[in-house]
Order: sequence, then C-alpha cells, then structure tokens
Amino acid sequence: MQEVTILLLQRIALLLLCAFLLTRIPSFRSLLDWEINVKTVLSHSLVFGLFGIASTQAGVIFDGEGFHSGLWYSDLSPDETLVSSSLVAVVIAGLLGGPAVGLGAGCITAGYTLTLGGHLIAASSFVNPITGFLAGITARFFSQERVISPFKALFIGMFAPILYMHLFLILSPRPEETIPIINQVGVPLVVSNSVGIAVFTAVIRGALEEKEREAAGETRRAFNIAESALPHLRRGLNEGTARRLAELLNQELTNVAAVAVTDGKRVLAHAGKGAEGHGKGGVLPREEKADAIGDTGLRMVAGREGIDCGRPGCPLRAALLIPIFETGERVGQIILYFQRQQQIRPVEIAFAQGLEKLLSHQLDMIAAERAKELLQEAELRNLQAQIHPHFLFNTLHLIATLIRVDPAQARRLIVQLGAFMRSSMKLASSSLVPLQLEEQQLKAYLEIVRVRFRGKLDIRYRREEAIEDVPIPPFTLQPLVENSIQHGLKDVSGGGWVEIELGKVGSRLQVVITDNGKGIPPLLLPKLGKAPIPSSSGERGEGMGIYNVNQRLIRLFGEEARLRFANRSSGGSVVSFQIPCPVAKEQSRGEEVAASAD
Repeated sequence: MQEVTILLLQRIALLLLCAFLLTRIPSFRSLLDWEINVKTVLSHSLVFGLFGIASTQAGVIFDGEGFHSGLWYSDLSPDETLVSSSLVAVVIAGLLGGPAVGLGAGCITAGYTLTLGGHLIAASSFVNPITGFLAGITARFFSQERVISPFKALFIGMFAPILYMHLFLILSPRPEETIPIINQVGVPLVVSNSVGIAVFTAVIRGALEEKEREAAGETRRAFNIAESALPHLRRGLNEGTARRLAELLNQELTNVAAVAVTDGKRVLAHAGKGAEGHGKGGVLPREEKADAIGDTGLRMVAGREGIDCGRPGCPLRAALLIPIFETGERVGQIILYFQRQQQIRPVEIAFAQGLEKLLSHQLDMIAAERAKELLQEAELRNLQAQIHPHFLFNTLHLIATLIRVDPAQARRLIVQLGAFMRSSMKLASSSLVPLQLEEQQLKAYLEIVRVRFRGKLDIRYRREEAIEDVPIPPFTLQPLVENSIQHGLKDVSGGGWVEIELGKVGSRLQVVITDNGKGIPPLLLPKLGKAPIPSSSGERGEGMGIYNVNQRLIRLFGEEARLRFANRSSGGSVVSFQIPCPVAKEQSRGEEVAASAD
C-alpha cells in the first residue's frame, strides 16, 4: 500500500509540474479567467479532458498479484485494472468551470478510458462524468471565491475516489475479486487524489493572483505616470508638453524601444530609438494596418508594412497606438514602439489600457476646470452687466442735474464714477481679489450714493486693521449694499442709515451690512440667495444679484460662507457672511519656529 501511494504521488507530481509550466504561458493563464458560455465550456472541457487523458496514462496497472507501470497503455487484459489519477483533472474542471465543464471533461476522459479495456472498465469510465458534474455542483456553494481554497479542495478531493470505489463494488460482476483490489488501492487513491487536487488548485490560484498582481502593478505605474504628466497636460498638448511626456514614458518603460506623442496627424515629439525615421516630422505607423485590442481605442501595428519608415536598419518593428481623448474627442495619440512583436505582452497591453483611461480622464478633468473658470468669469460679467446699466442711468441723470446747480460737485461725481468703472474692470479679471480692491469699488460707489441721497441717508463704514489683503470674491460688497439702499430704504424719506462693518471673528472675515429700512418680507427670508427673485413689476429684481453673490461664496468657500439674512426687531434688516482668512506668512513662520523650539 505504501509503495503504490508513493508511486501514484510521483505520477501526480509530474502532472502538476506540467500544469505549473502551462500556467507560465500567458495564453493558458488567460483561459483561467473565463466567462461561462458555449465556447468557453467546450474549450475548457477539452483542456481538462486532455489533462484527464494524461492522468490516465500516468496510472499504474494492478494484475491481481502486484502493481507495475509503463510509459504507455493501449490495450489492457480482462485481469488488469488501471489505477489512475484521472479524477484529479475532472474534479478541478468541475470546481473551476462548474457542472458543464466538469461533465464535459469527464466525458472526454471516460471515452478514452473505454478504449483501453481492462477489469472494471465500466466503473472506471462511469465515475469520471459523475464526479465532474458533482464537483461542479459542489463548487456553487463556494461561488464567492474566484478559485476554491486548497484546504477546501483537499476535502472535496476525498469524495471522488470514495465514489470510485463504491462504483467498483456496485458494477463488479464478481465482488469477491473486487474487494481485495479496493483494499490495496483504496487508501492510496484517496491520499493521492485529494493531495493532487489541493496542489493543483494552489497552482492555478497562484497563477491567477500573479496575473492580477502584474495587472495591478501596471495600473499603478500608469497612474503614477499620468500623475507626473498632469502638470504638463494642463498647459495643453503642444510640442513642449509632448516632448516632456515622451521623455517621461521612455524613461519609465524599460521594455519599450521608443515613445512618440502625436496630435493625430504629425509627430510632436519622439524619445528613444528610431528617431531618424519616426521622430518629429517622421513616419507614423499605418493605422489601416492596425488591429484593435479589446473594445477600447487601443490598437497594435506589427510588421514591416505597418511600421517601416524606409530607412535601412530601422529597429522598430511593432507599436501600440494609445489614443488620447478629451471630452469624447480624440486630440492626440501616444505610440509605444517595440523592436519585436513578441515584446508586446499582456503586461504592456494592461499598462497601455490603464494609461489611456487615466490620461483621457485627466484631460476631461482639466477641461471641466477650464469650463468652470469660464463659467465663473461669465457669472462675473453677468453680475457686472446687471450692476452697470441701472447704476449708470441714475448716476448720469444725477450728474446732468448737478452740472446746472453745482458744477464742482458734478466734477467730483464724474471722478468717482470713473474710479468705480476702473475698479470694476480690474475686479472682473479674477475669481478672488484682495479686500482693498473690493473696497475701492465700494467706496467709489458710496461717494456717489452720498451725493445722490444727500441729507436723506447716512452711511457708516467701519473696518478693522490688517485685513486688507484677505481674498474675497469680486462684486460681493457693492451688490449687498445696493440691495439695502434700493430695497430696504426704498420708501424712507429721511433719517435712513446703512452700516457696513468688516472685522475678524476668530480665523474668519465677517461682513455685516445693517439698515433701518422696512426689512425683508417674512415670506422672502427663506428664499433669498437660494433662487433668483424677480421684482414685483416683472422686471429683473435685485434678488438675482443676491443669488449670484451667495452662490459664488458657497462654491468658493463652502456652505458656511453663505449669506445670512435677518430682520431687526426695531426695523430694518441685517445681511452677513463669513469667509476664511489665510494665515499670515509671518504668523505661520513664527508658529514653525516655536514648534521647532519645542
């Protein structure tokens, strides 16, 4: 018994060595990651059926007196019984491919076993399809595992030889002759088959994990390269950024002979071998000769017809064409050149696919950021357009009146109007400006308002020191003050006032604008700033300006920076907001010194 156990384990070890060598072949490893359909069932049934045939030939013969082995079995006598490990391949087929693959591999193995003849040939053939099908059913209980663990496979593997021996007894016409055979081969079969199935599972599990690690490694490398390329891509795809990108890829990819970056029509940059014929202004791979890889835009060109630039001794013989998309439109292409087609392995393809997705995704993000900047600029222009016509009409009408009664005041008003317009032009060029620039526009506006409402309106302005450099969105203060004057003090004939306070509360800049007007209607309080509110006459209301200011504050600084509205108990309204103050350089440097001293 010990002798036959060792003999069977030796034969299984040879088969496992062959299985391990096959898992080193990329095409075989790709078979392991299947989706079950008719084609894969047939192909994998054939693969594991051939393993079953090989396992059958690796068995030993029992002739009633002892065990002996040979290199090849073709025709067994009625007194000879073939003891093999064919169940190992059949059980693995069922565990990996399910009932259909297990049944298919078992039928192929059983068909071959029937051609050999020998004692109890019916049981030897019948057990293979049954075992493969039952192993596939068992595998469904472990469907959460991509490949069943070797420990579980070890116990499942014990079931197959036990079933085998039961069929021996059931189908044997002479049980008294069969029992001694079972006593001799029972334990060796259980041990060798269960160990073989467990080790076979571990080999396949390791092959899949290695494949996934390679793909994950290439994806990480593609991510790192894409991250390094991002600062260059932000400047747009031109000859300078293309050169840096080509040099970066050529440096990182050791298996690549050269890298070229194109705009789809011409070579913008080339790094590596073959620059004489394929460099800037050189020959591009012939895309009509390219073969698509998968369902992405990745393509491969190989051979002299698709690559050759016409120069003698050109070392480039294959290429991967990686398209670069921006918002769904192809804007360029990266070409990875190789000296031989065999160098384009699944690892390189996985890297190219990851790089294509990452670069295109980053370009989409850059395009979205540009669109956001353009939208912000458009909103500023829109807010500027809302302010100027209404304000200019009233100011020019006031100047026309003052020219006759107070020319000196009219001249001062014209100067303030010019200052207001100049500061407005400066503010429209950025999404954030120092508070002192925003103050210049506000003060010019307030000077005009003081003249316009002379004797009727008192404007109080207070600001703390050392906050003039705090960044603030342009066109923020003036619309809020104008809203208090135009709406809060609309029906006030005299004694009205507006108070503007700017100061720090903790680490935030707080702006509070208070008036003693009629206040805000209670129904409008929860709506202000959340949606544009038209005027009662149907014309554009100042609610649009308030809405734009509020949305810009939230977008730039978060929900905590939103406008807050309230009515005063004694009459009038209060609007306020808070935005973060950046830490002063001197203060930050002092904190660092103190920390290092501690």
